[in-house]
Formats: sequence, structure tokens, C-alpha cells
Amino acid sequence: MLIPFSRLYLSDANVRKTRSEEDDIQLSADIEARGLLQNLLVTKSKKRGKFAVIAGGRRLRAIEMIVARGAWDPDTEIECKLLEGSEEEAGEASLAENFQRVGMSPAEECRAFQHFIKEGSDVAAVAKRFGLTQRFVEGRLRLANLAEPIFEALAKGDVTLEIAKAYAATDQHEVQLRVFEQMRYAYNPSADAIRRMVASGSMRGNDPIALLIGEDAYVAAGGKIERDLFSEAADDRWIDIEIAHRLAAEKMEAEAQRIAAETGLAWISPVASTNSWQARSEMGVNAVRLPPAPLSEEARARIDAIDARMEEISEIIDEGEEGGDTDFGQLEAEYEDLDAARSDLNNPVRALPEEWRSEAGRFLVLTTRGEMVLEADYYSEKRLSFETDENGKVTATAEEPVPGSTKRGSAAPSRPEAVAPGTEKPISARLFDELSVQRRNILSASLLTDPGLALDFAIFALADSRSYESRGTSIKGGRPSDPATGELSQSTAEGILAEAENALDTGWQEHSCAAQRFIAFRELADETKAAWLAYVVAISLEAKKGYGSEYHPIHAVIGSMLDIDVAAMWRPTAENFFDRVSKTSCLAALTEVGGSDLAARYAASKKADLAKTCETIFAGKAIVEQDVKEAALAWLPEGMKFTIGANPADPVIPDTDESDPVADVCDGDNGEADSEAEELIDDHQPEVACEEAAVAA
Repeated sequence: MLIPFSRLYLSDANVRKTRSEEDDIQLSADIEARGLLQNLLVTKSKKRGKFAVIAGGRRLRAIEMIVARGAWDPDTEIECKLLEGSEEEAGEASLAENFQRVGMSPAEECRAFQHFIKEGSDVAAVAKRFGLTQRFVEGRLRLANLAEPIFEALAKGDVTLEIAKAYAATDQHEVQLRVFEQMRYAYNPSADAIRRMVASGSMRGNDPIALLIGEDAYVAAGGKIERDLFSEAADDRWIDIEIAHRLAAEKMEAEAQRIAAETGLAWISPVASTNSWQARSEMGVNAVRLPPAPLSEEARARIDAIDARMEEISEIIDEGEEGGDTDFGQLEAEYEDLDAARSDLNNPVRALPEEWRSEAGRFLVLTTRGEMVLEADYYSEKRLSFETDENGKVTATAEEPVPGSTKRGSAAPSRPEAVAPGTEKPISARLFDELSVQRRNILSASLLTDPGLALDFAIFALADSRSYESRGTSIKGGRPSDPATGELSQSTAEGILAEAENALDTGWQEHSCAAQRFIAFRELADETKAAWLAYVVAISLEAKKGYGSEYHPIHAVIGSMLDIDVAAMWRPTAENFFDRVSKTSCLAALTEVGGSDLAARYAASKKADLAKTCETIFAGKAIVEQDVKEAALAWLPEGMKFTIGANPADPVIPDTDESDPVADVCDGDNGEADSEAEELIDDHQPEVACEEAAVAA
């Protein structure tokens, strides 16, 4: 039946009590565009001529908004269904109408918006039609463009909406799929972690550099932005970092030149960061410590005023009560500002004497808001010392940097690395960067002609990993993070590694400069270098793959090539194995080496006693048959074998004519590698086949 809107009101029997203004506005726009698609459920009211809406309260409020903005007349007739019955029945009907409703899933919303776009609508039209923001519609469309495996996971509920949004932070499917594959077996992956992996190699829209140059200048220079349509614009990704850094360098260098000319300082060094720590370290400059200046009368008066106000604020906060008109948050913020101002006034610093300005410089850095500011401290290649005598006169001494010294603060050369022709002034930072890349490429091309030198440098870079000093290469050595830490059972292997480390020639490490260490390293005998290479590679091996219970297949290949006798270096004990598995597993191990008769002898033993018995038997210390003893001494659990194709979670695949162990280890690689492996196995050269197949894979 049709009922004028003015005669409708919301019944108290309507079970939906919560409301969302944003959702109501969205529904209002939809009803205005398409009309009411579902009738209101009403009952006759005790008020004459009125009808109470027991189901459809949101629709009623949405229509009220339409009427309020003048799009519909108050007497517009609304399609309703009249329900006869008691008040209890009306409440039950309202509950059923709300309880049985199922909303669209995010994946269904994506496909729906995509359909309207394909039919000729644009984003703005779709957003207006459904009463949504354009950013929301664009976000759903971005989700619709997810790589198919990720979208299917969203549709099936295998990934949450937040996780899907994190993948959609980029529209590059190859990046999405790479991260999706990496996170497939991760334990409880977070959306933030996925966003960080997706965004690797980009900068956020609220990065100080981005705020400095501005989006318009960046885009005009050819920079691209990937919009994170599910969050604020600050989370957008600027993917052309080189363009952003070039624009920032140009802007900061121009400002640095202006300040240098204005202040008369020796240099102003621009640093596209919020601090200059790294730049100071690389330049090897020394901080110029000026003596404190006496407090002026004006500063003393200001400090007294600050003290009085801070005391007043403290009393208000201590005695005040919550819920009044006092804004305690504002008072606390004022107190912190006053405290900072008081600290600055209490520590006045003398101005740098005019005659020393040509010996010092300052760093131009960025604030978190992208503003260029000068850091307060002065720096110099020389060690400048200032002292104040009894009369308040400031005198200074300057200590020249020692050539070749590697002490921090005196390692800077007497002149810049590169100067402009005909001057002593350094070339621009941008030009130096460009020249450094070209110079590096020339060195790289030339290094191709001397593999021996390249090998020496690679071994040196791996072996010199204990030093934090830059070695001019991205090659790094060191130990991986082990999945198990703390007090662990030891084997012969740990002793061998320790002996190998103690036997290494470490004399070359005594030099404090990386260049000098490399020269000394090259003078070592080839056998000594080889020992270093073997050691640094050996300690770099990872224990397992990622977070799961899976070994690296390539370790099985290497282990097979080395023909490792694991049993000679490790034996299962109660502590490292038998106490950690079930009694059934212990008996199964006994069955493997001595048959069911051996297992039956100890079947009635308690678990702790059985573990100790197994330790004795598998160490070869028990009185058993000789063949059983030999089998026990050679026995290993699957998790300690280097069998190609073996996974500690699966049975070992026997190396018979019917199995292809090399194909097992390369399972999942391209067909070309598999076919090459099969040809090698057919040649009946197991050792060569394993090695060459691994290379082919």
C-alpha cells in the first residue's frame, strides 16, 4: 500500500538501535537515484492516521534526508507493507528482517563497481549514484584489479580485506605476486608488513623529501605515484626515487648557496634527511664547541616569567577536576613548550667569532614537515677549541687534521674530493653523484678483465664483515639469524668451526682503514685466502627456509657433493632427540636397526628410561649383536640426512632406478632444467650429474 511519508514514523518495536550518519547518507543518495527498492514494513499506530515503521528504519531516515534537502515532497507516497498482529509479533518481524540480511562481500562490491564502469559510467557517476566517496569506489576498483590468485583468496575469505588492500597498494601484478608468494607461509602476516614489502624501493607521500619538493613538481619532472586508495594521501607511494632526490638536491643546494653567501661561512652542506649524523661521519668533521654566554637581564626576566607560569599550570593540574571547562591537554602542551623555552634561555651559546667563520660550516637539513632548517651546531675539518678568560674574552686554537689519520673527525682531506676547475670550491653534490656513478661503472668494466682481483675483493668483503666501515661494495658476509637460540646441544661440528676460526690468519685485520686492510689481505697466500673463503661461506649458511619446517634443497645437493658422514659428527641422544619424540618413535627407531625383536625388549620401559637406552644403543655402547651395533651407529633421523629430495616432514624417496633424486630437488623449476637433469642421470654419472643438474637448475 502507498502511504505519504508525513504519516510515517519509526516504531519503538524496531530492533535496530545503532545508526551511522555516513551509511544513511549513502543510502539516501541511492534511494534518490533509483527509488525505494524494498518496501517498508509498518503497523497501524494508535495515533490516528499514522503508521509505525517496524522494519526499514534506515530507509525511513534516508527518505527523511531526501525530503530535508528538498528533493522529495513531504507527502511523497512510500510503498509499504502493512503487518497485522500484536506488538510482540511486530518486534519479531523486525528482528527477522534485520537478522536474516547478508551484506555483499568486498569481492562482490569490486565486481559490481567494475561492471558499472564497463557499462560506460565513470567513477564520479558511480560514487554519486551510490552515495559514496570517489576514493572508496577507486579503492574497490583497485581491489578488482588485484592479481587473480590474490583476488580469489579475497573472494574465498582466505585473506582479509585489510590484507588485500595492502597488496593493492601497487598496481604491478608482478610485485603483488612476489610478495604474495613470500608471505604465503608466513605466520600471521600483518597488512603493515605486506605494505612495507610492496613499497620497497619507494617513498611515502609524507616523506620529508616529498613534502619539500611537492607533488606538482615531482609529477612535472616525470615522477610516478602509486595511490594507496585505502588510506590517506600521506601513504601514497612515490616510486621514482631518483627524480625525487634530484629535485630535492637542486632545491636544497640552491638554498645552501644562498645561506653560505649570506653568512660568510666556509660551507653549508645540504642533507636531504632530518639529521646530519651520516654526513658528519662521512665527512669526518669535528663539532665546534663554543663556550657558554652569560645570561642577559632580558633572559633572566623571561626565565622568571616562565617559572611563574609553569608553577601556575602545575597548581591548576594538581587541583583541577576532570569534566570542567579546563582543557588539561592544552595546559600540558603549554607546560612542555615553556620548559623547552626555559632550557634554551638557560643555555645561551656565544656567536661564532667573525674571524673563524671561514673555518666552519653548518648542515642544512629537513624537518619532518619538509622545511629546510640549519642545524644549530657548527662543524670544521680542524679541531677548533674556544676558551673564555677571566675578562670574558674568547680565544681560539685550531688543530690541523693529521694526514692519513683514521680517527673520527680528522679523516677529512685538506681539500674536497672533487673541485671545480680553476677553483678550490667543491663541485655540486648532484654533479659529484653523477660522476661517482660513471667512475664506478668504469671501475666495474675494468674489473671484468682481472677475475683474480675480483675474487680477492669478494673474499675480502665477506671476511671483513666485522667492521662497520663501508668497503665500497654491496657484498656482505656474516652469520644468519638462527631459528633456535640459547643453550643447544653441541656436536663435533661446532668444535671444527671453532678450530677453523682460530686457525685463520687475522693479521690483516689490524689495520684500521678498509683500504689498508684490503692491501694486506691481497698479500696473503692463496691457501690462506681460500681458508677465509671457506669459513665465511660456511658460517653464512641458513638453518632452514623462512618460518616453516622445510630445509633448503640446495643444502641437500651440497651435502651430497661433499659425501658428508653425518653419523660420524652427530649422534642422537636423549637430550637432543629421543626425549623430544614419542615413545612410539623411539621404538620405531629400534625396529629400524634391530628389527621387532630389539624393540620388543624395551617396549615395557618408561619413556625416560627408553630414551636413555636408545642413546646408549645408538652411540654403540650397548651390548648387542654386531650387525645391530653397526646399523645403530649409522642410523640417523630423517631431519639430519642430506638425501636429495628428502624433506624432514616426508618419507625419504629411495634412490632407485624408478626415482629421480635430482628432479626431486629441482621440482617446481622450469622444464629445461628438469630435462637436463634427466639426461645427466641417464648417463649413469651420479656425482657429476648431481653437480651439473644443480647448476642447470
